[in-house]
This record gives sequence, structure tokens and C-alpha cells, in this order.
Amino acid sequence: MPNERTEHASRISLRRQGPLLVEGPVEVELEDGTTVSSDRFRVALCTCGRSRRYPWCDTSHRRRTRNGA
Repeated sequence: MPNERTEHASRISLRRQGPLLVEGPVEVELEDGTTVSSDRFRVALCTCGRSRRYPWCDTSHRRRTRNGA
């Protein structure tokens, strides 16, 4: 019996000290319950909390370190 979830599964790639790369399109539910979406073929989700476009990564993690230096 085929697994229905496998046919529609998204691929998520983990990057050390970087964003989560998710094959799209995607919908992301935020803490406050709102939903944001992207129809791009791949999106980068922020994991450091420094993005001005959160939840999308804008590479702000490259310019600063976690301790604010």
C-alpha cells in the first residue's frame, strides 16, 4: 500500500549555522496563528531570529554573531 504522505512530502535541508532550506511551495504557521506562504521552488527559513523578513531568512546571520558582536 503506497504511503500518501511520501508522494506529497517536502524536503527540508539542515545547514549548520544557517537557515532551513525547504522545497516549496510552503505555508508556515507563525506563533500568533497567522499563516505566511511562498510559491517559490525553495525557501530559506530563519533559525537564528535575526532576519528582518522573519520567518524567511535574509542572511542577517552572516553579518552578526549570536552574542550581538
